Amino acid sequence: MGKPAGRKYPQVNTITDQVRIGMVKEIFSTITGKYDFLNHLLSLRRDVAWRRFAARKMHFFRTNRYLDVACGTGDLAIAVVNEHPKTTVSGIDFVVEMAQTGKAKVEKMGLTNKVMLMQGDALNIPFDDNTFDVTGMAFGIRNIPDKKRAMQEMLRVTVPGGQVMVLEMTFIRNWFFKFSYYIYLHYLLPLFAKIFSTNPAAYHYLADSIMNFPTPDKFVEIMEETGMVNVEKYPLTFGVTWLHIGKKPEADLLPHRTSVKK
Repeated sequence: MGKPAGRKYPQVNTITDQVRIGMVKEIFSTITGKYDFLNHLLSLRRDVAWRRFAARKMHFFRTNRYLDVACGTGDLAIAVVNEHPKTTVSGIDFVVEMAQTGKAKVEKMGLTNKVMLMQGDALNIPFDDNTFDVTGMAFGIRNIPDKKRAMQEMLRVTVPGGQVMVLEMTFIRNWFFKFSYYIYLHYLLPLFAKIFSTNPAAYHYLADSIMNFPTPDKFVEIMEETGMVNVEKYPLTFGVTWLHIGKKPEADLLPHRTSVKK
């Protein structure tokens, strides 16, 4: 795929789910080169602290296995094995270019015996029921139109009593920071992206997806509707990002299926 110079993407609330899925796949296949650099730059490296906070909240008690859904280039997967050395991590990402970039990073860090990344669909996770102590996703759920189904799949592969975690950016509701954050999302972020990215339109999409993401309370409802219990939410950096943690009931009453591993 060539560089989409001058590309513009429609607003997420004006398109069908299928169109959005194709758009997301195109966007994330074109920004892998500067993805990590821009994540750190645009968040002032707060994204590193957010992932570390999520990793510290994880509890491994049965399988010592973690699944990173929409793993991107593997930053959360790496944070988990650094925080929990006895764990092994599997990661899946819908965009093959992202998974390949993550695999190269894992190999460079000498973590291939701890972290395995591959292409996979969050709506059809290629693992059996009750496989992972913790299943998580960082900055990926806003790109999935059918959020509830993704949550159901994450819950399915988690062991009873295990955790489902979602780390995601949302639009600040605090009136004091709201205007500044709006200026940042719609003006400063696209400006930096135009300087450093081969596809700056992708960062207009980023701002749009953040603006249209459910409120933290609404996302708690989505998690509870899938069958999660004891859902907790933690605001990070004045509510720019939230960590949601749900628990799979000890008595696993969810439908079971065996997935064919790819």
